[in-house]
Amino acid sequence: MLTRIRTCFIFCLIKGIITLTLSCNHVTGTSEEVLEIKTPVTIVPVTFKSVTSTVDLPAVTTFMNRSIIRAATTGIIEKTSINPGDFIAADQLLFTIMTREAMALNNTIGSDSSLSFKGLINITSHNEGVISSISYRKGDFVQEGDELAVVSEQNSLVFILEVPFELNSYVEKNRRCIIVLPDNRQINGTITGKLPEMDIQSQTVRYVVKPSSAGRLPGNLIASISLVKSTNDKALVLPKQAVLGDETLTEFWVMKLINDSMAIKVVVQKGFENNDEVEITEPEFLASDRIVLTGNYGLPDTARIAIIKE
Repeated sequence: MLTRIRTCFIFCLIKGIITLTLSCNHVTGTSEEVLEIKTPVTIVPVTFKSVTSTVDLPAVTTFMNRSIIRAATTGIIEKTSINPGDFIAADQLLFTIMTREAMALNNTIGSDSSLSFKGLINITSHNEGVISSISYRKGDFVQEGDELAVVSEQNSLVFILEVPFELNSYVEKNRRCIIVLPDNRQINGTITGKLPEMDIQSQTVRYVVKPSSAGRLPGNLIASISLVKSTNDKALVLPKQAVLGDETLTEFWVMKLINDSMAIKVVVQKGFENNDEVEITEPEFLASDRIVLTGNYGLPDTARIAIIKE
C-alpha cells in the first residue's frame, strides 16, 4: 500500500514538472517581439545647377602717379589755399609766393605807394587729385625748386591685386573682373598689367587692376576681387548640411535613401562649396535620388529611418 502511494506521488510530481516546462516554453515563444528603432529625418532631392568655382583675393588701392608741386621762385609764401586730404581740380590755385625782389623793393620804398610792386606768383595744380602732403605753410621762406606739396593724381588710382603664384594661370581668363569694396559696392575692373617683381613676404604676383569708375577712393583701401577657377553648367549640388565629414575632414559622405525606411552611407568627393551649398563631383547620382538632410549625424552605415518631412 505504501509503495503504491509513493509511486503515485512520484508520477504526479513528474507530470507537474513536464506541464510547467511546456507552459514556460509556450509563453517565451509567443512573447518575444523584435523592436525596430527608426531615426526621424528630413530629406532633400538631388539638384543639378550651374555653378562657378571662384577664389577671392585681396586688392589694395594705390596712386600710380604723384605730382610734386614746386616753388617757381624764391620768396615768402604769402597764401596757402589747400590742406592735406583736399580734393583739387586741374588749374586750381594752391600757393601764392611773394618774390624776394618784391620783398626787398617794398622794404626800400616804404610808404610810397606809387612805387609799390607786389611781385606775387601763383602756383596752380596740373591735374585733379588729392593733396597727400604739404611741406610749407604761409610765412615760410622757400627757394626756387623746393617741394611745396604732393598731389596724388585721381585718374591714376588703381588696385594692386595679390595673386599667389600657383593661381597665376587663372589671371588670363579673368582680365575683366568685379571689384568688391568693403561696403559691398561692386565696380567693374580690368587687369591691365603685371608688376615686374613679386612681394617678397607673401610671395604673390602683383597685378594692376584699373577700375571703370572708382570715384574718390582713398589710397590703401583693401577690396576683394574674385577670380573664376572653373564653371560647371550641370553640377550636382546638395545643401551643406547634408554632407558629413570625419574629424580630419579628409573623408566625406551622405546618407542616401534606398527606400522610405532605410538609408545607407555613400562616400562622396566635394568640389565647389560656399556657405550654403556643396558640389558633389563623385559618385554620380540620379535626379530621383533622395538624401538625408537632418537627423543624419551619428547614423550607422545602414540605418532605419522615418521620414518626417518631404
